[in-house]
Amino acid sequence: MTIPATPTETFDVVLVGAGMASDAAARGVRELDADATIAVVGREDTAPVERPALSKGLWTDPETTLEGVALGTAEATGATLLLGTSVVAVDTAARTVTTDDGRTLGYGRLLLATGGRPVHLPGVEESGRVLYYRSVRDYERLREVAGQGRHVVVVGGGYIGTEVAAALAQNDTRVTLVVSQDVVQGHVLPAGLAARVDARFVEAGVTVVRGARLASADADPDAVRVHLEDGRTIDADALVVGVGIEVETGLAQAAGITVDDGVVVDEQLRTSAEDVWAAGDLAQYPDRLLGRRRVEHVDHAQSSGRQAGRNIAGAGEPYTHTPFYYSDMFDLGYEAVGRLDASLDTVEDWHGDEPYAQGVVYYLDGGRVAGVLLWDVWDRTDAARDVIAHQTDVSPDALRGRITA
Repeated sequence: MTIPATPTETFDVVLVGAGMASDAAARGVRELDADATIAVVGREDTAPVERPALSKGLWTDPETTLEGVALGTAEATGATLLLGTSVVAVDTAARTVTTDDGRTLGYGRLLLATGGRPVHLPGVEESGRVLYYRSVRDYERLREVAGQGRHVVVVGGGYIGTEVAAALAQNDTRVTLVVSQDVVQGHVLPAGLAARVDARFVEAGVTVVRGARLASADADPDAVRVHLEDGRTIDADALVVGVGIEVETGLAQAAGITVDDGVVVDEQLRTSAEDVWAAGDLAQYPDRLLGRRRVEHVDHAQSSGRQAGRNIAGAGEPYTHTPFYYSDMFDLGYEAVGRLDASLDTVEDWHGDEPYAQGVVYYLDGGRVAGVLLWDVWDRTDAARDVIAHQTDVSPDALRGRITA
């Protein structure tokens, strides 16, 4: 018996990944090309949303809804959304991608914007009570098992862990936050500021377990028992794990595209393969101020996505944006540009009467400013970029007062 070949559907542009980078890319294409056919292929079964809201506004702002954070990609761009579907192979010679449901899509130009998957820990299997938090479905499930005084253990002292812990604590949930550092955010913030952040979690009723790591978890339909490496156990209603993402380079690598801590792109976000671009978390790109880097934040996803989309449509423009990022924890918040690393030398410039209430921290590496933290200082990211680009005197006297609120 002869099995008929799978028919190939062809689009002018195929965007692999249905996150904020692909949404921005579709819009970027439309800025220059009103007629190109666009397909967006995404593993998640929901259309692109403002992902930061999953750990911020949806928990803390009563006016924020899932409907309100939907990006409306299809409506705004006319793109065909193929959701709940993963691309499993790219053939750059044939200009096709193959999906896990056996579909073949032809493309004229291709964008890789798959981002990454949450890092999964051995012995910690995902279930209805154990969430590796990233998607809309994760948010919906956490809403079901949190609140009403229930107990949720959150593992991870980075952005996802601290934001989710703070969000839950503000939504009638008992929270235990397990971090590998001795102080919450101690790997990122100067010691005094990190101590203030740690204290804020404690003030909010969060039980902070410091210097600990998750070993395993036993979950049943109604509860979970969390086992730490030091032998302690914690019983809870749910476990949220947020220990970073693993960038999905396998698809590109199998297609012969150059990868190195991400998919390597040039100044126009082009990969080593003809008519293939990459953007968002996945792209290792040449930042005009900070050199080659990879960034896992929303400003980069949107900015690089839009630029890739414009270039897919023929703009031929360099990506010159140095992205900023931000975080909110209770009433604490910041924006930042560049590298925040507590192991670097810092110059701190605090304002006002209350310690660590408002100020700027400059992170120094090799006699230059490598990063700028704007703590409760808003709309000054351009000034931070200017410091990184041009500041040659990095003495405390020269830096303090350089950026004001």
